[in-house]
Amino acid sequence: MTKIIDYYYSQISPWTYLGHDRLRALAAKYGAQVNYKPVNHGEVFPRTGGLPLPKRSPERQAYRLVELARWRDHLGIPLNLKPRHFPVPEWPAAGMVIAAGGRGLDAGALSGAFFRAVWAEERDISDRDTLVAIAEECGHDGAALLEEGESAATRALYDAQTEEAIARGVFGAPTYFYRDEQFWGQDRLEFLERALARDS
Repeated sequence: MTKIIDYYYSQISPWTYLGHDRLRALAAKYGAQVNYKPVNHGEVFPRTGGLPLPKRSPERQAYRLVELARWRDHLGIPLNLKPRHFPVPEWPAAGMVIAAGGRGLDAGALSGAFFRAVWAEERDISDRDTLVAIAEECGHDGAALLEEGESAATRALYDAQTEEAIARGVFGAPTYFYRDEQFWGQDRLEFLERALARDS
């Protein structure tokens, strides 16, 4: 029985970063395939009742930092609460991840490197030279991935994934689907694991 996890996320989300490597470990443990689907939450939020971070109330913004610190410390994952390069546009980083997946490369590893760049390394993933360098650190042809990632065809895939996510009820990042069951948030990975374990 093939196990497939559809993974919808924002390439600059700290919550996605906190769960990213744990998701990959779960997939490896249970022999599941992960479909990496970065989507445009600038489209998702206004169509599903959400607000981008700068438009949220001061109380919500303050509590977000409390929870990020709690999860960072609980998981032992390096995370700068207020990184120098956040928020920044996640395009074309997201496009490079899509292009990597289309080439049969490890899109998840590249995506993870982009997350670490933002949240642990103070690097600017809106800067094209930085993107190329990160891709090359992952063993890829960075310039070629950037070119393909910025193409109209890749942008169309990104837009299509965004529409697909909204149609499936995605409203925040990260969201995981397994056998059409939806799990929102890295703090739901325990429930995703239970679902995977049922099929093992």
